[in-house]
Amino acid sequence: MKKQFDACIYLYQGSAVKTLTDHTIVSEDPAALAAYYCNNNADRIIVFDQSNTDEEHEEALDTIKKIALACEVPVIGAGNVKRMEDIKKLIYAGCAKAVLNYSKVSNVEITEEVSKKFGKKKILAAYMNVEELSTNKALLEEYVSELICLNSSIVETSKDITTLPTICSLDTDKADQIKEYLTLENVSGVTGNAINSRIADIFPMKLAFAKEGIAVSACEASMKWSDFKLNSDGMLPAVVQDYKTNEVLMVAYMNEEAYNRTVETGKMTYWSRSRNELWIKGDTSGHYQYVKSLSADCDNDTLLAKVSQVGAACHTGKYSCFFNEVLKKEYNDTNPLKVFEDVYGVIADRKVNPKDGSYTNYLFDKGIDKILKKLGEEATEIVIAAKNPNVNEIKYEISDFLYHMMVLMVEKGVTWEEIMAELANR
Repeated sequence: MKKQFDACIYLYQGSAVKTLTDHTIVSEDPAALAAYYCNNNADRIIVFDQSNTDEEHEEALDTIKKIALACEVPVIGAGNVKRMEDIKKLIYAGCAKAVLNYSKVSNVEITEEVSKKFGKKKILAAYMNVEELSTNKALLEEYVSELICLNSSIVETSKDITTLPTICSLDTDKADQIKEYLTLENVSGVTGNAINSRIADIFPMKLAFAKEGIAVSACEASMKWSDFKLNSDGMLPAVVQDYKTNEVLMVAYMNEEAYNRTVETGKMTYWSRSRNELWIKGDTSGHYQYVKSLSADCDNDTLLAKVSQVGAACHTGKYSCFFNEVLKKEYNDTNPLKVFEDVYGVIADRKVNPKDGSYTNYLFDKGIDKILKKLGEEATEIVIAAKNPNVNEIKYEISDFLYHMMVLMVEKGVTWEEIMAELANR
C-alpha cells in the first residue's frame, strides 16, 4: 500500500489551532491553510472538529465544507460524532470519509449502521489504547476500512491485534522518525504535527523516501535534463497552464538547475535571463505555482507545466500574462461549465441587486415554495417532451429546468463548484 502524508486541521471556534489540546491559533482561515497543505503535497487532510455546542458544530460543518472545496485531495472528517446523522453531515459537507471515535461507546454502537449506510470505505475509527481494538476487533474488521492511532507508542503492537491499515498521529518533526513509522507494515500513513510542521519539506521527503524503497506517492520525473532539446541559449521554454481551467498563464525559461529544482521541490522554478539568476515563482510575491504535471512536447524542446496558481501569474496583477488582445474573430467558444457559472452569476446578482420586471426576482420574492413548484413543473415537462418525437423539445425543457434549478441553488447557497466536486467524488 502507498504510505500517505496526511496533514491535520484541528478546528476550534472557527480557527485552525495547534493540536487537540493546544488551542493556539495557527490560522484564522482553515480553508486557506488546507489549500496550502494540498499545494505542498499532503495526500489527505484530516479535520478534527472540536466544537462543544450544536451551534458551534453547525458552524464547524460550514467550515469543513469550505475546506473540502479548497482541497484537491480527500478530506477526512473527525470529531463531534454522536449519531449516524453526524456522519451523514460530514459526508454531505464534502468529506470523502468520516471517523468514529472508539473512545466513545456511542460511536462503537453505530459502526455497523453507518458502514452499511455509507459503505465501509467511507468509515474510519480512531483509537487511543489497545483495549479499544481488541474488544472491538471483529466489528472493526467487518465495518471499518482504516484506523487512526492517536497514541503512537502503541501503533506497532496494534498489528498483533488487527491488520487494518493505520494512520499514525505523530508530533515529531524528525524525518528519520517519520520514516521509521512509515516502514511499519500496518501503518498506511502519518498525520499530526509531524506533517503540519514539515509541510514545506514533504515533497523532497517523499522523493528521498521513494529512493529508499518506501512506497510513497512521490512524483518522480521520467526525463532528465539531457533528454531535452534546448534552444540556442541552452534554455528550455516552459508554457504554464492552470491545471483546472487549462488557461495559459505565462511562458518562462528553465536552465538545468531550474528544472531540477522544480522537480525536487514541486514549485515552478525558472532562470531569469534579465537578472541572470534562479527564480522561484512566488518567493517575492507569494504567488507560488505548485506543480501538478510536467509534459514535454513531441520534439522534447518545450515543457508544458500544469500548476495550481496562488494569486496572479502576471507581475501586473493579472491572473494570466496573456491579456493584451491583438486580434479576435467572431467564434463560438462556449464552454458548458462557463455557461453554467455565468448564468448562475446573473441569477445570484439578481438576488442581491433586484431588477424591476425580472422573472428571477419574481421567483425569489415568492419564495422557496414557488421555486420548488416551478422546478417540479419543468421536470414534468421534460418527461412529456421525452415522449414526443421532436428532440428539440427535450433541449428546450431541460434548459428551462436547469435555469429553475440554478434559482434553487442560489436560494439555498449551493454552488456549481460544490456540485462538480460531489459528482467527481462519486
